[in-house]
Amino acid sequence: MSEPVVKPKIGNYHRHILICTGPRCSQDGASQALFDSLGDKFKAAGLNEGPLRVKRSRVSCFAACKGGPVMCVQPDGTWYYNVTPENMDRIIEDHLCNGKKVEDLVFHQAGEADA
Repeated sequence: MSEPVVKPKIGNYHRHILICTGPRCSQDGASQALFDSLGDKFKAAGLNEGPLRVKRSRVSCFAACKGGPVMCVQPDGTWYYNVTPENMDRIIEDHLCNGKKVEDLVFHQAGEADA
């Protein structure tokens, strides 16, 4: 007899960010480096636990292969491009902590015409 499948568990979170780490989105591993930096950045901003906790995941391709690193914030449906370390700091402060999109970095907003 096979073992029963164990139901997975995920801690509560407020937002989930998805970062494309595929090879066509950004050069020289910039997207992976961005993803790797988020643990410390989230901890410093208080986003690693509590009511504003942000979950992060890597994806291999969004089929939006220019202007990377590219990132999507869910459930907001906000898509960012050119997510450099400095721009990530702006996104953390304005969007993830305070709920205000960083409009000059948005290239698509779900439910709206292309930005």
